[in-house]
Amino acid sequence: MSATSITLLATAYIAHTGLKESTVSSYALNDGKRLGMYREGTADITTSRCARVIRWFDENWPSDLEWPEQVVRPSKIKNLKRGAA
Repeated sequence: MSATSITLLATAYIAHTGLKESTVSSYALNDGKRLGMYREGTADITTSRCARVIRWFDENWPSDLEWPEQVVRPSKIKNLKRGAA
């Protein structure tokens, strides 16, 4: 997990939904400028915040948009664990 993963998710989500980066940043991070800062490399992200943001994308991901294969999807991990039990 990293700011790169979040940027990849955000780019796909924004292109698909047509929302502005600042809008998605506000929804996912409660900060309209933060996604841009990650994209530009001018801000760092903690591991816990990164996990929260990736979970937000997972929970709000459009059903007709393929999840980027470079990023591990949290709901897929949960489903694998349930199947193994």
